[in-house]
Amino acid sequence: MMRFGYWLPVFGGWLRNVPDEAMEGTWDYCKRLAQRSEQLGFDLSLIAELNLNDIKGPDAPSLDAWSTAAALMALTERIEWMVAVRPTFHAPALLAKQAANIDHIGGAGRLSLNVVSSWWQDEAEKYGVEFEQHDRRYQRTSEWLDIVDALWSKDGVDYQGEFYRIKQSILQPKPLTKPRPTIYAGGESESAKELIASKCDGYLMHGDPPERVALKIQDMRARRDRLGLPPMKFGVAAYAICRDTEQQAAQEVRRITDVKQSASGYQNYQQWIAGTQLERQVSLEDYSVSNRGLRAGLIGSHRQVQDRIGEFQSVGVDLVLLQCSPQIEEMERFSESVIRHFGQSARAS
Repeated sequence: MMRFGYWLPVFGGWLRNVPDEAMEGTWDYCKRLAQRSEQLGFDLSLIAELNLNDIKGPDAPSLDAWSTAAALMALTERIEWMVAVRPTFHAPALLAKQAANIDHIGGAGRLSLNVVSSWWQDEAEKYGVEFEQHDRRYQRTSEWLDIVDALWSKDGVDYQGEFYRIKQSILQPKPLTKPRPTIYAGGESESAKELIASKCDGYLMHGDPPERVALKIQDMRARRDRLGLPPMKFGVAAYAICRDTEQQAAQEVRRITDVKQSASGYQNYQQWIAGTQLERQVSLEDYSVSNRGLRAGLIGSHRQVQDRIGEFQSVGVDLVLLQCSPQIEEMERFSESVIRHFGQSARAS
């Protein structure tokens, strides 16, 4: 069954070329969106973690991921919160404790992690965190995952690695979610895919057409099979523009991709390109909308978007993570025209 998720707009929007998206990056807006999203039938929300705003520029506000997640967990009843976490910013034993506590606040099955190996050098320097090169970041993440997983399942944990050392560590209470909160991660380098296949439960992909996503899923399934591990979950990011007609959707695309390279987020975007290892060259249109969201093709009439999601479902995607703008208004439209089509409306309260 396809699950529908969305990115919580902790940065005040997703469009680098549109200064005011009528969706402020504030607690009040995110609280209202979270509670409404349950009523609309959404299953999950991803809370990104950056201390600086990479969409609207470093001087713009952005919400902290983990304190926001704890508060929203207590204010909602059903939705799952996938919280991004970067190992360079969080000691593993302390994060394991924090996550277990939030898991108890929400009840079993409502917390998952999106483990992200940091890419933004300026942010690391501004917050006093060591910035490491690509492969070394994944080596750190591997140790970090070992410790978190161990502490979630047993006490008296000893660990001595290159990056972390703990002695006879104890974590109580353990998470309610069994066998553990789901751990997602994304990445397109060889080191990233090997790590994710061996130590994570789900693979998150940037926006791409279904035929390219199918190849990635086949590759990750083969890696899991070689390791003798159970099947993974697969999610894809997408920017949704759902309209009455294809022409109306195309008009909206033209509006949001009017690229202005002087925009305050452009320098941060260039650092992301330099700090990652992507499979495909990134265009200025991709700059306009984060996570290559337009490439997924959830753009057009209601029927066209429904059919496109059906294509993703047929190749093995079981979670779509949406961005849209303005968020509440567009999610209302998406719920009515797409989620109900997939039989999800019974979940709405």
